Amino acid sequence: MEQIFRMIGRTSRPASQQPTSQQHNRALAVGSGLVGAALLAASAHVRLPFWPVPMTMQSFVVLLLGVAYGPRLAAASTLAYLAMGAIGLPVFAGSPGLLGPTGGYLAGFLVAATLAGFTFERWPPRSAAAAFVLLLAADAALFACGFAWLASLIGPTRALAVGVIPFLPAEIFKLMLATALSRTRLLRLPD
Repeated sequence: MEQIFRMIGRTSRPASQQPTSQQHNRALAVGSGLVGAALLAASAHVRLPFWPVPMTMQSFVVLLLGVAYGPRLAAASTLAYLAMGAIGLPVFAGSPGLLGPTGGYLAGFLVAATLAGFTFERWPPRSAAAAFVLLLAADAALFACGFAWLASLIGPTRALAVGVIPFLPAEIFKLMLATALSRTRLLRLPD
């Protein structure tokens, strides 16, 4: 019987067992989420060894996840990354974990990815300047979380000196690069 169905171009599975478009979309979302978490983990290892907060490409990846995935999937990818680190996988950039000096920046990843995704979805930028402003707001939220946590550990003056100011030139470059990429079709998932 199976051969007959194949000969006439039908599948051997009954229609009730065929994957639905909803199942395909769910599989695409899970796969994309895992790819996002893996990119975030890999970007932790592209770093300059600053102390107590290393300079990495993670803020760049977080912003791109928001732009490409939207708020829900970007948040899910970031949560998957944080969960991998919380269970002890070596995905954080030399940090002792969620409660170390970089804990606020790690929490800020979730805020920034979600905010970038939300703002790009809610108010799609019509110009590079508008995209830059939306990404800057998300990046500022990330740094606000990181600064607040670090300031609670070492004081605000020192936190500003070692956790914000040294990163500003690189962040401007990453924001410009993220802005340029956000204007392309490369970051869009299929509908």
